[in-house]
Amino acid sequence: MTRRTDAHPELDRPDVLAPFFSTWRVGTPARQRLTVDAIARTWERRPWPAEGLRGYHVYTGHDGSTLLHHSQWTSEQAYEAFARTHRQERVDEIDTAVPGIERLGLGRYRRYRSTAGEDRAAAVPGCVVIVGVEFDGPDPGRQRAWVDAVFEALESEPAPHPGGIRAHFHLSTDGTRVLNYAEWESAQAHRDALAAPGDGVGSPTAQWTRVQNWPGLKSSTVDRYDHALGLVPG
Repeated sequence: MTRRTDAHPELDRPDVLAPFFSTWRVGTPARQRLTVDAIARTWERRPWPAEGLRGYHVYTGHDGSTLLHHSQWTSEQAYEAFARTHRQERVDEIDTAVPGIERLGLGRYRRYRSTAGEDRAAAVPGCVVIVGVEFDGPDPGRQRAWVDAVFEALESEPAPHPGGIRAHFHLSTDGTRVLNYAEWESAQAHRDALAAPGDGVGSPTAQWTRVQNWPGLKSSTVDRYDHALGLVPG
């Protein structure tokens, strides 16, 4: 049985060893809504497809064009078995309902570190911010070192901006990217943080300057999303 939930996913679940992220471009806010509805119908009318899938969540991009997908797998092998047996029929049904979806690729990650956030454990995110960082080549050590440097900058932050709840840093399995799934109280809180003095979220400290000028840092992106659909085994 497949059950819908409004609850956001737990990014630090110990049984989720293969978190995946992907993006679909659908074009317009109306098509975002149609696609979310099509995904919900397609999944809810079928049994839950795999014991190794702990949850599947879809988010609408504030750009009015994209959807973010986050699936929580116990292993890559569990996903591969799903892809061989259940994925295509779902894709076909969704594409029939909403033709012309552009799928921009699947990113395979491992969660590395999350901020503590004990005092905000009960906070419900009003906005999810995805920060993507790409390096100029594969280097797992560099991925970890960069995230560790971000934590050093956060810990030394003299004036933390209000509104941030938790941040969950993921390392791509190919060694080239870092994805930060950041939970914020609202999109406005995040916009205010970006507009604060300094280059991005964070004060103009030596620690943040080091993060922003890391050797081999190729590019970074920041995108805001709303949680639109959660599907879990029922």
